[in-house]
Amino acid sequence: MGSKNKLKRFRENETFGNVIQPSRDEIQNGYPLKGNWKSHFGNDNPIVLELGCGKGEYTVGLAQRNKDKNFIGIDIKGARLWRGAKTALEENLSNVAFLRTQIELIDDLFAANEISEIWITFPDPQIKYKRTKHRMTNRFFLEKYKQVLNPNGVVHLKTDSEFMHGYTLGLLQGLGLEIIYANHDVYKNEGSPEAVLGIQTFYEGQYLEKGKPITYIQFRI
Repeated sequence: MGSKNKLKRFRENETFGNVIQPSRDEIQNGYPLKGNWKSHFGNDNPIVLELGCGKGEYTVGLAQRNKDKNFIGIDIKGARLWRGAKTALEENLSNVAFLRTQIELIDDLFAANEISEIWITFPDPQIKYKRTKHRMTNRFFLEKYKQVLNPNGVVHLKTDSEFMHGYTLGLLQGLGLEIIYANHDVYKNEGSPEAVLGIQTFYEGQYLEKGKPITYIQFRI
């Protein structure tokens, strides 16, 4: 994408009512929406996060299927989440918001028990040892998720990376956490939730064309 296109999207994001772009200082100095996100949506419906939402395809797809829940897609790359935000506005989806920020700040953005579900879709598996601190299901991030999820809250991991799938399963088992459901090839093995099978991102379609299995884990922390 050219720099002119990016700048145009950044400017449009500033006019979108469903895009929130707080500064790091705002977040870390008593962010006003922390514990008050239901006021943003104007209802008491459960709040679901998609972390590293990219173009927001999953955030929008989930919101279309679940009008009784609120969805927030989080990503640091504003030019990407612009697409999801624009689609949500075009489709009048009032249960969608996009938050441009770093994922490691979620415990500064959300209060304890404020979140009912977290979706992690096709994250970078960070296979190299030096990159493990960025792996989105490592112990550091699991602790962050635990701080904002309600006691019955669940985490969904959908990935094309067999490495990420295996790493996460092993870690969850080692920590004694509850694995609700796991499937190493959702389109060949029956039993996956409709939200896993019914929503496909652009890149997921490419992975499937290459014959890569799509894996899924649902768990509690």
